[in-house]
Amino acid sequence: MGIDIETFKQVLGSWASGVTIVTSRSGEHHHGMTVSAFCSVSADPPQVLICANKDSNTQSLIEQAGVYTVNVLAEGQDELSNLFADKAREDERFDGLSCEDGATGCPRIPGALAWLDCKVVNTVEAGSHVIYVGLVEGAAIAEREPLGFYRGRYRELV
Repeated sequence: MGIDIETFKQVLGSWASGVTIVTSRSGEHHHGMTVSAFCSVSADPPQVLICANKDSNTQSLIEQAGVYTVNVLAEGQDELSNLFADKAREDERFDGLSCEDGATGCPRIPGALAWLDCKVVNTVEAGSHVIYVGLVEGAAIAEREPLGFYRGRYRELV
């Protein structure tokens, strides 16, 4: 017994969330993807988790490198979110972006609200995704407003 996928997606879409781009790097190879499944795990030690689709190139790079950066997007970065979510434009994702490397060497998206540089400390397979728990090794925050997502649309906090 269970629910249909559309009902499941509608219910989850009722959870207002921030928007992130998760990046990873191994040597000269870097990749990134839009991720909505992100949350804190522990304050001591500082840990966060992300859920990455097993079919994504970024998931493969995280698996190989053991590091990732969570880039919390700021208001007005919805086009970047769409770009990093579009499989057809994977090769264009970093075009024109002058990213700095965080503590783990992963790219930090310019103009983001915050960054969390993480080293993978635990991995759990869960259906179509892999859950990566990361120990936060570096972090920064900027004075911007967050990009929100609710019921299939980007939203601003008011």
